[in-house]
Amino acid sequence: MPLNKIEMNRRSFFRSAVIAGSAASMSLHPALSAAREISPAKSKSSADVPGFELEEITIFELQEGMKSGKFTARSVTEKYLERIHTVDKSGPGLNSVIEINPDAEQIAESMDNERRAGKVRGPLHGIPALIKDNIDTADRMMTTAGSLALVGSKPPKDSFVAQKLRAAGAVILGKTNLSEWANIRSNHSTSGWSGRGGLTKNPYALDRNPCGSSSGSGAGVSANLCAGAIGTETDGSIVCPSSANGVAGIKPTVGLISRAGIIPISHSQDSAGPMCRTLRDAAIMLGALTGVDLEDSATVESQGKSYTDYTRFLDPAGLKGARIGVARKYFGFNDAVDALMQHCLEVMTEEGAELVDPADISTLGKFDHSEMTVLMYELKADLNSYLARIGPDAPVKTLKEVIEFNDRHRQEEMRFFGQDLFLKAEEKGPLTDKVYLEAVQDNRQLARVEGIDALMDQHQLDAIVAPTGGPAWLTDLINGDHVAGGSSNAAAVARCPNINVTAGFVHGLPIGISFFGRAWSEPTLLKIAYAFEQTTKARQAPTLPASIKV
Repeated sequence: MPLNKIEMNRRSFFRSAVIAGSAASMSLHPALSAAREISPAKSKSSADVPGFELEEITIFELQEGMKSGKFTARSVTEKYLERIHTVDKSGPGLNSVIEINPDAEQIAESMDNERRAGKVRGPLHGIPALIKDNIDTADRMMTTAGSLALVGSKPPKDSFVAQKLRAAGAVILGKTNLSEWANIRSNHSTSGWSGRGGLTKNPYALDRNPCGSSSGSGAGVSANLCAGAIGTETDGSIVCPSSANGVAGIKPTVGLISRAGIIPISHSQDSAGPMCRTLRDAAIMLGALTGVDLEDSATVESQGKSYTDYTRFLDPAGLKGARIGVARKYFGFNDAVDALMQHCLEVMTEEGAELVDPADISTLGKFDHSEMTVLMYELKADLNSYLARIGPDAPVKTLKEVIEFNDRHRQEEMRFFGQDLFLKAEEKGPLTDKVYLEAVQDNRQLARVEGIDALMDQHQLDAIVAPTGGPAWLTDLINGDHVAGGSSNAAAVARCPNINVTAGFVHGLPIGISFFGRAWSEPTLLKIAYAFEQTTKARQAPTLPASIKV
């Protein structure tokens, strides 16, 4: 799952891997020739991008169109596939989609046949969606986490997420590019790059970074390549690309959505979640993904705490009477962002919210080391377990073999950055080690008990608010990411929900605002975040310019 990057201040806001390998050597699997070469930008200007009939259309509007006969699932799927060809694979070359589902049109046709027979499965019936390339699908697509080491990997069965999407009637259009291995390979990576998929670009300025590791999901849905997308997060990798790409993203409580069949980093922190242009669409997708799964023990706790319809909690007046804590320690990294956040706080007050300002998590910074300890231990254990489940035909079977593959194919995989985090993880012992068990306990105590829960109890808060991050930075493959700001770590380590919506723009680049709180508080957070979104209506569709003028 994704991470955004470990900053120099040791805040565990991981970056995504954004590199493009050079042409594969003849000794590689033939499909490895898909490794993308990074070359000077030759992107067309936004004036060259044709208009799109479905631009900014919502899931509800698509359903209404299919109900009236204006659209069919097949026609909508074909329009999005053409959009991917025009914008992602040619034209501006956004490069957010790593693989197209060859069965997408056939699946859409089957959904149309069901509709003609009077069967509509729900609000996602016939709706085209993209999913991240670390989410298993037992079809003609691969699941590789963007790594050349997993090219050819065909999981034996669908992930829980893919099962739920199919059961809801969604059309899985394809897989999105990501920061390779969900950005856990190196502490010196560039977000949005994978050896297999190359570099994903930001649709608001193609030379800017889409953040990670769910970079392709964020950029793709923002650029109207699908109706909705699924990302994954370990620390920041749903909310950061949602912020940088101007979309709504929900990182749910760990256990609300099963992680079975998702290439892991950490069973303590990994989550999957929806990324959409509107929070209503994200709420629709969230409801389709919940449920207890015996293959993921964390979901057992969700029983009685989850819903299949989260749209019921969307209230345009949801700010009225809400007590919101302002986490000021997450501010101060950018003057323009601070000014925008101040405006947002004023909007909340005008809409009837009661702000507690400041309301800072007293333990912030104290769980950075324990978080990294847990991630390194669990990366080795969980990835080895995942690779073993793929079966005897898995291209690599352990983290050690992945490391050896990368060493053999340095030009393709490590041209821009190495695998220092993989090497640290491989050195770790079993999950019975005392240092690991103590770190797990420290994370829960410091991030949740003495952190988020204690702050919310002290001030009787409904939510905590902070800027999600700064404006998208210029992509720099040589020096790696230079992230400024981020507020994902407390909710990530505490296993709590976090919702990003667009707050506004700084120099033409979207800035997100995060609402986070107690475990299982998605209904309350959705109510508050939706009211903010509807009051501000800050999202603007990207125009895919090569760069921005400052």
